[in-house]
Amino acid sequence: MKRVVFNQKGGVGKTSISCNLAAISAQQGYKTLLIDLDTQCNSSEYLLGPHYADKNNTAADFFKTFLGMFGRKPYLPGFCHPTQYGRLSVMPASPELATIERELESRHKIYKLREALTDLSKHYDRIYIDTPPALNFYSSAALIAADSLLIPFDCDSFSRQALYNLVNTVSEIREDHNEDLFIEGIVVNQFNPQAKLPADLIAQLVEDGLPVLGSYLNASVKLKESREAHMPLIHFAPSHKLTQQFVNVYNLLEGNELQPVTDA
Repeated sequence: MKRVVFNQKGGVGKTSISCNLAAISAQQGYKTLLIDLDTQCNSSEYLLGPHYADKNNTAADFFKTFLGMFGRKPYLPGFCHPTQYGRLSVMPASPELATIERELESRHKIYKLREALTDLSKHYDRIYIDTPPALNFYSSAALIAADSLLIPFDCDSFSRQALYNLVNTVSEIREDHNEDLFIEGIVVNQFNPQAKLPADLIAQLVEDGLPVLGSYLNASVKLKESREAHMPLIHFAPSHKLTQQFVNVYNLLEGNELQPVTDA
């Protein structure tokens, strides 16, 4: 299964959702890869620590192979770096992704990621793709390459409009490039159960037939602490309420039974 996490709106939790679901997947026994395509490199730092930038064979190098910069075809798993967490690897991002984007576009390399992930799927049970907050070459390539899309939604009116725009974009990509792509779920993030607006916005999405996942993610300082520690929540605070909510989002995606969420 290849899942892309994308929303054109920034600050909706793409990195947190990508990294924590990937970490839970690995903890559940699946060999899991997270591909970071955002030049901000937040997922890379979250899972690999502050020295992620010292890594060779980044996502930028991965794409350079399609421009003929390294001669012979490389061994693709060589771009996937193991983390300190068993069964979890990362293809780290690099600011250099921005430098080569125009050439990749001009040479029509938009399908190369899909071809590569077909190969990488032989080595990994689950692949998560974190994307930049814009519909650019890399996010488009990820949507073309993925089986399914997860859309973070942070419960405000601007995010709702971005969501509807993205639904239209997915329809176009499905029609033109990837007929099998489907919206697997809308992940409600930074949910405030005490406020009326979030509940009203979610109800509207459900009424419109959008696949809102039934487990919401609350806002919590614990998430910021886990990112500072470069440790996903399932390892940093396994009994925390937000961790349990992430596990239930994961369970919904995998068809597993939901677990009770407590205030532990």
